[in-house]
Amino acid sequence: MQKPAEDVAISILGWLASEPELLGRFMALSGVDASSMRNAVNDPGFLAGLVDFLMNHEPTLVAFCEATDTPPETVVRAHHTLSGPADYE
Repeated sequence: MQKPAEDVAISILGWLASEPELLGRFMALSGVDASSMRNAVNDPGFLAGLVDFLMNHEPTLVAFCEATDTPPETVVRAHHTLSGPADYE
């Protein structure tokens, strides 16, 4: 059974919480601070940003997948669902 895209994004956030350096980088890039993160999980754009953060840095994607036993294809599907198809034109 496939994990819903939102669940994948929440899993990424949970994993980032155990990786302070990466969490700090994500927060700096996204502009979200710790106090607003709890409410941000209800924002589809924030969830898309979490998945996008992994998709833009392969070593981080691989580390997440290995640590959480998540197939990379699951993250790719979540990215497609939350962010839409990539436009390479």
